[in-house]
Amino acid sequence: MVQRGGMKTLSMDLRERILDSYDRGEGTREEVAVRFRVSLGMVKKLLAQRRRTGEIGARHRHSGRKPKLLEVHHRQMRTLLRAKPDLTLEELRVRAELDCALAAMGLTYKKRRCAPASKTGPTSRRRGAGGRDGRRASTLRGSSSLMNRGPRPT
Repeated sequence: MVQRGGMKTLSMDLRERILDSYDRGEGTREEVAVRFRVSLGMVKKLLAQRRRTGEIGARHRHSGRKPKLLEVHHRQMRTLLRAKPDLTLEELRVRAELDCALAAMGLTYKKRRCAPASKTGPTSRRRGAGGRDGRRASTLRGSSSLMNRGPRPT
């Protein structure tokens, strides 16, 4: 079994036994999960994957971050480098217009990089005027509560 993210990948044998048990009506999804000591979500995932693709094998090769640069970008960069082999990375990026092309294709991983903020006002209700409700501050402006201001009057 392969170890990924703290969870073990189920063997094909176990996957097949889980689905066979469910198909033969040996219990509900919950009961099958308990019997084979897997999560209910795993049983649901196996059933959905089989229904959707007809396969039950691990699909790790399909997970993870997708490449930002597609084959068309690789070809474009190779063409540029053949014409001028001493291009710096910055010159190559500018000439290939990769930033614009990637943004236009929606291939950025930065949250809301080009989009305006969805809300410009405060995101929570104000409960008071900046934490002050008309009372004097507990410390004098320009001082700290750790500063010793002399002996206390008795």
